[in-house]
Amino acid sequence: MSETVAGTRTATAAGMGTGTAGTDWQAWQQSWDRQQEWYMPDREERFRVMLDMVEATVGPTPRVLDLACGTGSITDRLLRRFPDARSTGVDLDPALLTIARGSFAGDDRVTFVTADLTAPDWTGALPHTEYDAVLTATALHWLRSGPLATLYGQLARLVRDGGVLMNADRMIDRTTPRINAAERAHRHAVMDRAKEGGAVDWAEWWALAAADPALAGPTARRFEIYGGHADGETPSLQWHAETLRSAGFGEARAVWSSPSDGLLLALK
Repeated sequence: MSETVAGTRTATAAGMGTGTAGTDWQAWQQSWDRQQEWYMPDREERFRVMLDMVEATVGPTPRVLDLACGTGSITDRLLRRFPDARSTGVDLDPALLTIARGSFAGDDRVTFVTADLTAPDWTGALPHTEYDAVLTATALHWLRSGPLATLYGQLARLVRDGGVLMNADRMIDRTTPRINAAERAHRHAVMDRAKEGGAVDWAEWWALAAADPALAGPTARRFEIYGGHADGETPSLQWHAETLRSAGFGEARAVWSSPSDGLLLALK
């Protein structure tokens, strides 16, 4: 399946491949990107700023922890921009990790680890005890604020002095409800128009994955683990910054934002 149809309803599971050996994992990764872009049209812009700040703070050869890595979207962009970087991707989702491992098979710059970020000892599964940068996007909103604050404390111990953590995600200011409502209505109107043009949403993408023989088993296991969408939270940029400083980071602030999302950088 080509990238031009990866994010539309014309995509079929058969177009991705009919078994593990013949599966086009790059096409699956691209289709995940297209599905995510339906929700976040500025997704590539936040990745660009994230990597700009990686270069600005820790340089072009970082050891990176791609946290809740999914299909490896951050790792893919990291290595295309910084070929001498190294990445450890960590996630619990067996279907997305299957795509990630297939996409980066044979690349010795990349390691993937299966771990539950809510487990107290999850960092013990990592191949390194220290990283230059921890990067994550559109993932930690699955956690409620208590477990997220605990995770930030664990990550502070993984980031070296002078290293960074960056989290790009939905971050909502609850003090501006009218602005939030206007933004949400406009965003959903744009999404509805894109849907009429054939965009595939989250549920439809997972239906395609469940229909592909190479992903049917991992997808079933994924829904056994998570059920539907988790009951997480979307605290404000200010909450993230204050919590990261309390966790042991010296500085923390937004380096990019949209009307609904933010990219927060914490410097150790």
